[in-house]
Amino acid sequence: MSIRKLAGETAIYGVSSILSRLLNYAILTPYLTRVFIPEEYGIVSELFFYAAILTVFFTYRMETTFFRFGSKSKDGIEKAFSTATISLLVSTIVLTGMLLSLSTPIAAFLNFPDKVEFIQIVILIVAFDALIAIPFARLRLENRPIKFAVLKILHILINIIVIFFFLKYCPIWIENGADFLSAIYNSENRIAYVFFANLLASLVVFCLLLPSYFKIKWSFDIAYWKEMVWYALPLIVVGFAGVINSLGALPLISNILPESVAENRAETGTYGATLKLAVLMSLFTQAFNYAAEPFFFRHSSKKGSKEMYGNVALLFTLIGSIVFLGIMFYIDLIQLFLGKDFRSGLEIVPILLIANLVLGIYYNFSIWYKLADKTIWGAYISTGGALITIGLNLLLLPSLGKIGSAWATLCCYSFMALACYWSGQKYYTIPYPLAKMVRYILFALGIYLISLLIQTQLQNNTLLKLAINSVLLVFYLGLIYLIDGKEIKKILVS
Repeated sequence: MSIRKLAGETAIYGVSSILSRLLNYAILTPYLTRVFIPEEYGIVSELFFYAAILTVFFTYRMETTFFRFGSKSKDGIEKAFSTATISLLVSTIVLTGMLLSLSTPIAAFLNFPDKVEFIQIVILIVAFDALIAIPFARLRLENRPIKFAVLKILHILINIIVIFFFLKYCPIWIENGADFLSAIYNSENRIAYVFFANLLASLVVFCLLLPSYFKIKWSFDIAYWKEMVWYALPLIVVGFAGVINSLGALPLISNILPESVAENRAETGTYGATLKLAVLMSLFTQAFNYAAEPFFFRHSSKKGSKEMYGNVALLFTLIGSIVFLGIMFYIDLIQLFLGKDFRSGLEIVPILLIANLVLGIYYNFSIWYKLADKTIWGAYISTGGALITIGLNLLLLPSLGKIGSAWATLCCYSFMALACYWSGQKYYTIPYPLAKMVRYILFALGIYLISLLIQTQLQNNTLLKLAINSVLLVFYLGLIYLIDGKEIKKILVS
């Protein structure tokens, strides 16, 4: 039950998550924000939001349910795996067929009447991602993060290669006489290749994980399945609300702002691109969540587990605070990854970074209702968060624009973290060092404000600004070491 083991697994999952997302961020985002105008990028961002929504319903949180039921005993893993896999296989086939048959009215409803093929490709992407959800979850439960990492990285590499093949090299090769490529490339339909690349990557990973399907005992226990579904139902609400809370601003910006559809989609594209600048915080949070969820389930019955959960939350908050300062102190360099037309929303970055840090703290707090089999609380809290997201966007977007959406996200995650903490202390008490966690965040915000005050005197001297920020970052680390260094060392070696 070592926190060092959790840190190691987080690092490995982080390699896959960070490398794949960084490849996306360092290669695809700079490229796509230069070859697409904001309106085109807005289409991509909005449709991937709908893909995230569909993924919740296609998987109906069976991966988390598999953790819970598969971790109860060594024999239980096979039973849970076969039941969950068969369930997802059947439901995916049914949902895919139904949605493809309705793709034309769906496209019209979503205000994409001339892009039915985009909707169809997105449905197929979600279908293949659903079919690999349980095999990926089994890799996590069985402590096989390296294979998990390799497959995740392969997915993004295929995605990048295919996008560059179509958007960059096909036009060059056709211009130089490779006319046969005209059969598969149409310059007027460039956005479609972004979705096609994702589909091809998901299909390849599905094929590589297909052997796990042949190892299934193909036994389906209906009573057991009902238990799993009953456990998962509230988590579906959690997942749906989570997508609304993290990405719901994208369709709202497209449809609520008082400008034309094209102008609104341009704002959506700018907001979606700016979200990428908060990538390191979300990567850290995602990597932690990949490792922590099965880790918490595996150690839930061991002595001292609750104290360990509190220590994990403390370390998470500290590292997240450092990530916040690291991104904001070097934002002048990080922003260069975006095309010039997409840098108008930098004021939302610090708000979104703190929001993602608070979201990670919520993930720590949320373990209580999963371990206590009270997942309905997750549904209550996430639904409340979604209502806050939608309500504040409707209220703030018309007057504040994109920054209103950023504040709505921070308010939503803050409510969720507080509500989860208070309910957890009532039903499944975990001794979180809340005062120290808040102190780390406040110290980080204070030092960031000092940096902003200094910057007002520096004008455009970027090198001096970066040097001062580096000193302030070292100061923060030294301050934490002086105050809590011994305790942190003790936690890490426990």
